[in-house]
Amino acid sequence: MNFNKDIYSQESFTKLILAEETIESRVFDEYDFTDCVLIGCKLEKCRFLNCKFIKCDLSNVVPINSEFREVQFSNCKAIGIDWTRAGKIKELSFSECLVNYSNFRLLKLPKTEIIKCEVKDVDFIETDLKDSNLSGSDFENSIFFKTDLSGVNFSHSTNYTIDVNNNTLKKTRFSLPEALSLLSNLDIIIE
Repeated sequence: MNFNKDIYSQESFTKLILAEETIESRVFDEYDFTDCVLIGCKLEKCRFLNCKFIKCDLSNVVPINSEFREVQFSNCKAIGIDWTRAGKIKELSFSECLVNYSNFRLLKLPKTEIIKCEVKDVDFIETDLKDSNLSGSDFENSIFFKTDLSGVNFSHSTNYTIDVNNNTLKKTRFSLPEALSLLSNLDIIIE
């Protein structure tokens, strides 16, 4: 598809299919993407402001120096995205998405929502997730190291491995029985 306008505002794309194409220097403001496929696309110097992605496949998208502000992903595949390549990120929300194999290392992402998602093999090393809602998600093999998890809600989440000595946990919320995994690095015996 040829994006012939610089700014797309208060409109929507439905069933847009692109593979490994480059979208460059475009602004999407209050835009909805529904049932779209953008597999492997490069989003270079783009701005996504108050956008919604619904039932989209964004696998291996490359966000190069792009801005994501108040962007919601619902029932999407957002697999293999290196979010560290994006320029600015503020208020991301994922609901019932696949976010596997993604990288959020060193990013400041307070108040992020990752709710009822599959978040396997994701890098959260030195990520600031203060006051985020990560409830009901599966974090199998995801890495939390020197991560600020202050005020984070992990209620009903599963398969996380969080070393309490190497992460910041203040008023972080967990559910039983999964919360017992927090004791695994303490060299104690529970009977």
